[in-house]
Amino acid sequence: MQAQQFKIEHFTYDLPENRIAKYPLAERASSKLLVYQKGAIEEDTYGNIAQYIPENALLIFNDTKVIHARIIFQNATGGKVEVFCLEPAEENATPDVAMAQTGSVRWKCLVGRMHKWKEKVLIHRSPEFLFSAEIMQHGEGTHTIEFSWQPASLSFAELLESIGEMPIPPYLKRECEAIDTSRYQTVYAKQKGSVAAPTAGLHFTESIFERLQAKGISKNYVTLHVGAGTFKPVKSETMEGHEMHAEWIDVQAETIENILEQLQTTGKTIAVGTTSLRTMETLYWMGVKAHETPKANIQALEIKQWDPYEIITDLSAIDALQSLLAWMNLHKAPRLICKTQIIIVPTYRLKIADALITNFHQPNSTLLLLVAAVTGENWRDIYNYALENEFRFLSYGDGSLLFNE
Repeated sequence: MQAQQFKIEHFTYDLPENRIAKYPLAERASSKLLVYQKGAIEEDTYGNIAQYIPENALLIFNDTKVIHARIIFQNATGGKVEVFCLEPAEENATPDVAMAQTGSVRWKCLVGRMHKWKEKVLIHRSPEFLFSAEIMQHGEGTHTIEFSWQPASLSFAELLESIGEMPIPPYLKRECEAIDTSRYQTVYAKQKGSVAAPTAGLHFTESIFERLQAKGISKNYVTLHVGAGTFKPVKSETMEGHEMHAEWIDVQAETIENILEQLQTTGKTIAVGTTSLRTMETLYWMGVKAHETPKANIQALEIKQWDPYEIITDLSAIDALQSLLAWMNLHKAPRLICKTQIIIVPTYRLKIADALITNFHQPNSTLLLLVAAVTGENWRDIYNYALENEFRFLSYGDGSLLFNE
């Protein structure tokens, strides 16, 4: 069956409300860990994850940092209007550049309680600054909003840190609390730009990193700024009718070189999170395009949703990454900064990653489809085991180490 013809109804399960973790555990590393390999399932905690990862493996983490994307304004009569920043409105404006803007910036946003936005401009006042929002363009579901502020020397990132709230997932069905400021963020978060956390990384601590290093396991970082589209449900009957969200990636040439060296030495490469996996597999397909058209610009190398299923190639992962590095050298690009729309569903065969560390995902989601691509039909056994053995689900829940079938 072609990937586009998969029906989302085949990727569902019953998730009781009481199995959704509404809060994180007191200790990150105490989360339960399900280990799946060659059809067998084991259970442990994240504090012991090093013993399940082969020596000399390479772990790839997503170092994106969640921004305080949720802003509450009040209208003239005190009514609340919620503005959720999704992504920069300017074409090809990367999140890090938009976050560094001073004085004013335009973002595509969701607006809650839109009927209360009666004034042209909403204003948020504080003793330190004046912050305003004006809708410049209405769209289907989203709106382009211009934010302006004084003093103009402040960056947009500084303003959000001061007045914004952490955009915790809607399925938690609660308001953001103080604990979310630190716990809905990985300990290694660095590059500001996500509106959702790369949740597989929430379990990792410095103590775990020390245990991994002692076993000769190394780590590298890529950046994929997670968009709100990660929560977008699949509403079409088949995947062909679902448009995958595009997200910004930022990858250093040195990281690609390290992945290439790992492939050449046949060491295991493990993606920490679905975002890391999508970034790694995007690198392969960008390498395929660079191999075919080495003089193409960066936009021509960007991966569209169905590219991996429509491009015919037998190029090895080693050759693809070598071609990508050659392209970067030719174009004098020390970093790859572009968008990816890659979707990973059953029939897809991983090109670079040997395993995936990830949480337990919602029914009928593209993330569950990705898990099914990694584990095959055994995803049902994995999820049934987790449900029957008191694992906690979704962003603040427990997780798994899944070796590729």
